[in-house]
Amino acid sequence: MLVGFDLSDDAGVYKLSSEIALVQTVDIFTPVVDDAFDFGQIAAANALSDVYAMGGRPLTALNIAAFPRTVLPFEILGEILRGALSKVIEAGATGVGGHTVESAELLFGLSITGLVHPRRITTNAGARPGDVLVVTKPLGTGIVSTAIKFEACPDEIARAAIESMAQLNQSACETMIEFGVPDHIHACTDITGFGLLGHAREMALASRVSLEIEASAVPLLPGVEELARDGKYVTGGGGRNAQHVAGATEYRGELPDFRRHAFVDPQTSGGLLMAISPERVKDLVRALKLRRVPGAIIGQVRAGPPGLIVRG
Repeated sequence: MLVGFDLSDDAGVYKLSSEIALVQTVDIFTPVVDDAFDFGQIAAANALSDVYAMGGRPLTALNIAAFPRTVLPFEILGEILRGALSKVIEAGATGVGGHTVESAELLFGLSITGLVHPRRITTNAGARPGDVLVVTKPLGTGIVSTAIKFEACPDEIARAAIESMAQLNQSACETMIEFGVPDHIHACTDITGFGLLGHAREMALASRVSLEIEASAVPLLPGVEELARDGKYVTGGGGRNAQHVAGATEYRGELPDFRRHAFVDPQTSGGLLMAISPERVKDLVRALKLRRVPGAIIGQVRAGPPGLIVRG
């Protein structure tokens, strides 16, 4: 076992030989959008993301579904599976079946197996003082999804969030690998249920460093500022995330409430958070943008007590 439970990383990694290691992960959740095909795509992109966060290549995918057959027609499950398969195929992986149980609530997810070279794994434990932090997707999917559930989200804002959640982190991962793991890319994690600050906290603790985040540099999805200012669409999960990171986070300067909410907002299929050596960071961001990945520099890694500093 090369990566296990100890550092709260994104996936488990098991060494098979000097050249090959397995990456294994599983994720399942309730619908975050109304359309079944979109939900399937998002669930698959979310599960595949854990493999990309480890620097791996997805190999196989198993569907996991809990379906209320007395409430919903099976055609909905078919659309979910069709959406998921479209993303598995896009990732170059193979769908190998799955398992469905009857349930009072609809749940769907996937278990993904991938491959990675044992010496080129991107864990959350390698960030070094002086590294620069880059994120590859804007934040706010939880806030937008909540507004969608309340039927209070404008179509263009919902569509932007859906497109972001359905976007694979494949191009971001491939770019990261091209820039050199572990020579220049020292650590990586994906931003999902614990929000930006929750996953940044895990990287800081695992790497025994301080992560300094420039609040104004962190990109947000369209409409998130307005929805977060309203207050009605801030999630319960975001509140729990805020409590989780409170003891390890220092806020310096004035930080608007909408950014505080967005930084702890639980993300579905969020982007990658990378720690990269400073001499390569501008080239990395340029390479990401050439692949239509919205890479943004959001902070840096400092020596000091493990934790977070958020500058307003």
